[in-house]
Amino acid sequence: MAGVGNAHLRAPGDALLRVENLVVEYKARGGGAVQAVSGASIDVVAGETVAVVGESGCGKTTLAKGVMQLIQTASGSVMLDGADLTKLKGEDLRKVRPKIQMIFQDSISSLDPHLKVRALVEQPLKVWGRGNDEERLKKVDELLRSVNMDPEIVGDRKPTEFSGGQCQRISIARALSLEPKILICDEPVSSLDVSIQSQILNIIQDMKKRYGLSLLFISHDLSVVRAISDRIVVMYLGKICEVSTPDKLANSPAHHYTHALVSAVPVPDPKLGRRKAILQGEPPSPTNPPSGCRFRTRCPAATEKCTAEEPQLREVSPGQFVACHHPRG
Repeated sequence: MAGVGNAHLRAPGDALLRVENLVVEYKARGGGAVQAVSGASIDVVAGETVAVVGESGCGKTTLAKGVMQLIQTASGSVMLDGADLTKLKGEDLRKVRPKIQMIFQDSISSLDPHLKVRALVEQPLKVWGRGNDEERLKKVDELLRSVNMDPEIVGDRKPTEFSGGQCQRISIARALSLEPKILICDEPVSSLDVSIQSQILNIIQDMKKRYGLSLLFISHDLSVVRAISDRIVVMYLGKICEVSTPDKLANSPAHHYTHALVSAVPVPDPKLGRRKAILQGEPPSPTNPPSGCRFRTRCPAATEKCTAEEPQLREVSPGQFVACHHPRG
């Protein structure tokens, strides 16, 4: 089914976040189930940025929400600092939440339009009883300045008065107010102008260094994740098909789907000729995925073995893992 296995995971004691065999399903019409995430495994080491990439509908955001336990997971485990979030409920889960925070794709709708900026950033601190009024105000102003916003100018204004990029800065400040260990970024720049994207990415990178964060970065843009990530996980139809370093993924992708993604990235050099890998057909239905490898219906190297047998993630070069019976050389 495009890929299973945990060969790419580091030792349990090394990982701050370790997700194993996570399954998330949605009910479909007629009593069926949409297999949004099917047995995905990822881990994040302290101080590391792990990116998850793939085309729309591959399960990236669902994976992030499953890690956060914002949606119900069917099976699998999410270990954070020794605690399995999938087994925690109610107050026990709530107590762990400050350690892992999320920045959402739609920055404007993720902010309460009735609250002013200072109140938005302060709200998590008030909910958790962190500090007195004076200490919280000082913390809020510090966070706003860290994302390049003047608290004296923006503090008493509402998010509806700001652009998407400015709202994303406010969202970052709010997410960091509880000093999390892991920050999940769900397509944080996809809805922004290219000129603003680099500013937001620079702020995220700066926050990572300043607050000692680990990042799980969700994106469909390989050029973005290559610039900021230490490790890249490629998903296809709910499955992980390749895990690699940014350089290896860009220069020698092992999976045929990854090769197609990489070849679709524009190269700003008209003299550099590069043949694009064109995929045939449309992605299969997640309610009725193909047997064996889920990518086989669009793969130029598919054989009968791909139909009958599900590929396992295996190491093909140091730090590069692929779930394919016939990986690219």
